[in-house]
Amino acid sequence: MRHASVWTTAKDRPGFPGLRQDMEVDVAVVGGGLTGLTTALLARRTGVGTVAVLEAGRLGQGTTGHTTGKVTSQHGLVYAQLTSRYGQDQARMYADANQAGVELVAALTGEYGIDCGLTRAPALAYTRDPGQRRALEEEVAAAVRLGLPASLVESAGLPFEIEAAVRFDDQSHFHPGRYVAGLARALSASGASVFEHTRALEVEEHQDGTVQVRTADATVRAKSVVVATLLPIGMIGGYFARTRPSRSFGLAARLRGPAPREMTISADPPTRSTRPWPDGGPNGLIVVGGGHETGTERDTQAMWEDLEQWTRSTFEVDSVEYRWSGQDYTTADQVPYIGRSPASDRVLVATGFGKWGLSNGTAAAVMLGDLLAGRDHPWLPVFDATRLGDAKAVDRLVKDNLKVGADLVGGHLDRLRSHHGRHLARGQGGVIDVDGDSVGAYRDAEGGLHAVGLTCTHMGCRLAWNAAETSWDCGCHGSRYDPDGNILNGPAVRPLPTVDLDDD
Repeated sequence: MRHASVWTTAKDRPGFPGLRQDMEVDVAVVGGGLTGLTTALLARRTGVGTVAVLEAGRLGQGTTGHTTGKVTSQHGLVYAQLTSRYGQDQARMYADANQAGVELVAALTGEYGIDCGLTRAPALAYTRDPGQRRALEEEVAAAVRLGLPASLVESAGLPFEIEAAVRFDDQSHFHPGRYVAGLARALSASGASVFEHTRALEVEEHQDGTVQVRTADATVRAKSVVVATLLPIGMIGGYFARTRPSRSFGLAARLRGPAPREMTISADPPTRSTRPWPDGGPNGLIVVGGGHETGTERDTQAMWEDLEQWTRSTFEVDSVEYRWSGQDYTTADQVPYIGRSPASDRVLVATGFGKWGLSNGTAAAVMLGDLLAGRDHPWLPVFDATRLGDAKAVDRLVKDNLKVGADLVGGHLDRLRSHHGRHLARGQGGVIDVDGDSVGAYRDAEGGLHAVGLTCTHMGCRLAWNAAETSWDCGCHGSRYDPDGNILNGPAVRPLPTVDLDDD
């Protein structure tokens, strides 16, 4: 079994250089996932001028490359809730945006001849609980009123009986890694500049009306900047305090017989999401489920094992080929933040997709593209990036940030009480005591010792060791680091300090 996403292993991805000298453009896009690349491409198509994309690692290797690869407006049981909470008009904005996102992915795939295996299929949210049937009936009624292709059915194509399912027809699934590669080729051919291995360290508006993006080796001056980095880097917009990070787990398996053709997700906990895996042949299946808030010191290894156990007990599994995890952020009111950031009309953001980023991110690119061209968009009111939300959302934000504050203070106290031994086994990591100071250490498979400081460089919160993914994770805002302190996930922009240890 490979510990890697099936979407990040494609060998035919284009490569791009790092940025090594200052430049000026009309639009700078920070983040080279689906949202950033689609935004950049649409900006070029609408004639906004010169465009540059800055990606900290490789294109599409972040959350885009660790999704299920479902492109659907069927987001579980969401539309009845949105209608009740915001009214019909704003719920329709969310529905229209995401259904348009589904169609735009298909259109761009066809227009640019992107070989990403895009396949139309129904998407279903099902329940096995008779007590939940009414909720699904209400979801279908709400979705139909909003113009979505919804119906109530009593089969999901799975090897067990269900009570009912919300079915959306004519949705799609694809290979997100190959799709992003196709977008990058189209963007480069349009004359845009694309840079990999170029981490943005700071985005700052200047008095001359430009926005500067500072990297380790250069500065980009732009008229407008789009920050599409899953969560905006650093302190931009305070979105770190308005969202919560979580990780979910996935695997790719080959069954002994044909895999279900439908895309499904359980409305009952724990979440179990499935879709075909064409690269695995007609018997290939992707399964995603489980999860926890980032940095909560959960047994992530046990979560993979639980997911695999469910898969094997539900299907006749021949082999499990890949396993991976991904990260996303959820807002307090379950709707992404898209548009102008609170601090600047020239800095645009898209964040908080709540694990539905392939449709929401594509819709975000449409809205951001219009803003870059000097036009507002009719979907923007529901996604307003400056909103605080209703009373329920504000209450959730207060509770979340009280928890973060307790973690910030309590985490430092916990570390001062830690007194772990220095003699870590190979493959083991944890907190060790060095002359009265707590240090994060990991011994690799070859016996080498890696040690880092334990304070997140974003806002100073504690870090927890994630044994299954060999990473140091921040429970406050979701930053993650490898054993050498290199950033795996933001909003942090600076690595952890390394610590020299005598390995006696």
